[in-house]
Amino acid sequence: MNKKRPIAVDLFAGVGGMTLGFEQAGFDVLSSVEIDPIHCVTHHYNFPFWTTICASVTKITGNEIRELSTIKNQPIDVVFGGPPCQGFSLMGKRSLDDDRNSLVKHFIRLVLELQPKYFVMENVPGMTIGKQQMFLQEIFAEFAQNNYQVKTDYQILNAANYGVPQLRERLFILGSKQGLILPKYPIFITEYTKKNDLELPSTPTVKEAIQDLPEVNQYTELNNRDWVLADYKKPSNYVKNLRDISNIIDDYSYPRNYNKQLLTSSLRTKHQQKSIDRFKKTPQGKIESVSRFLRLHPDGFCNTLRAGTPSNRGAHTSPRPIHPFTPRCITVREAARLHSYPDWFRFHVTKWHGFRQIGNSVPPLLAKAVAQEIMKVLDILPIKPTTTYKLESEELLSLNMTQAAKYYNVSPDVIGKRIRKEDTRKKS
Repeated sequence: MNKKRPIAVDLFAGVGGMTLGFEQAGFDVLSSVEIDPIHCVTHHYNFPFWTTICASVTKITGNEIRELSTIKNQPIDVVFGGPPCQGFSLMGKRSLDDDRNSLVKHFIRLVLELQPKYFVMENVPGMTIGKQQMFLQEIFAEFAQNNYQVKTDYQILNAANYGVPQLRERLFILGSKQGLILPKYPIFITEYTKKNDLELPSTPTVKEAIQDLPEVNQYTELNNRDWVLADYKKPSNYVKNLRDISNIIDDYSYPRNYNKQLLTSSLRTKHQQKSIDRFKKTPQGKIESVSRFLRLHPDGFCNTLRAGTPSNRGAHTSPRPIHPFTPRCITVREAARLHSYPDWFRFHVTKWHGFRQIGNSVPPLLAKAVAQEIMKVLDILPIKPTTTYKLESEELLSLNMTQAAKYYNVSPDVIGKRIRKEDTRKKS
């Protein structure tokens, strides 16, 4: 068994949930591609030792990904990503030829150009329902015609089965070059209490994920900024890992240098008194009737955290859960805990971008479980890093779209201008 850190590429990287999961499994994700400049600067902040490319997958080549990073001519072990699927045309033409599915087509193109040993495509479970399965068959056929095999008994994985306190289902499609061993899907860690006399953790609850966090309403500074030096309560075993105060045997990520007394991503929400009163009356585990927000149950799991819509689709905010004990919506940091992000990981300072970054991402622990299966078929024993890295400048986390676009020398309209209701009325 070789001992090294295999090379990975993240397409549609977002803020870096899959990047982090693969890093934790022992991969070096030397290049990540993302179109949104705000996501890019946040990704660069958290992964300063690798390359973040701010570009559309529709306009970049495999060679450019290699040349813009430290990959160059090195063989790539895995390419992964979650291309959005916006439509399925089944009216006489192939779905892959439909412009709305061009991102999937470009994912396939880049895999074929980069020629990794393995690839992982993550997507919505709806892709497996009804006629949309025809689209999956087209994807499988496209790979088969180009010397790649796909695990056709695809699976929808729920993050709650892999140590994440959130009910979140995603489809994972696994593939490899012809002749290589296809990876298996990861076993549910919550199905086993013991394996080889080793205690395996059960899925943590909402309470175990957030009970040690300081109450943001006690810090007036959090009305105007997203961080404060604070006193934490006693952490659960799940949180000890996220706060980096325990030694996880199978975590092969690079240690980050950060102040463990710092509470970040915790800008307060100013609720109206009538909203607070309604939140108070809502029982734990039930939906508040006016806002339609779920009040989290401390002994249960979080519902699926969603991203809302991007600026070019109205910039609508997604429903944010109500805290189980305090009558308010949860903070970005609390959402990050429920998504399995470690505390050193930072998000954009605004609540809108922060929640969008979390809701759009794959929970790192779910990505890690998939990545570990790729590591097994590569027959590689990952290396535990000893170097501690400093995170990038915090200024990156407060850049607006224009500033972030300028940082990468791209257009601020790269993901489309915000479409407001009055603009829609003018068009009609």
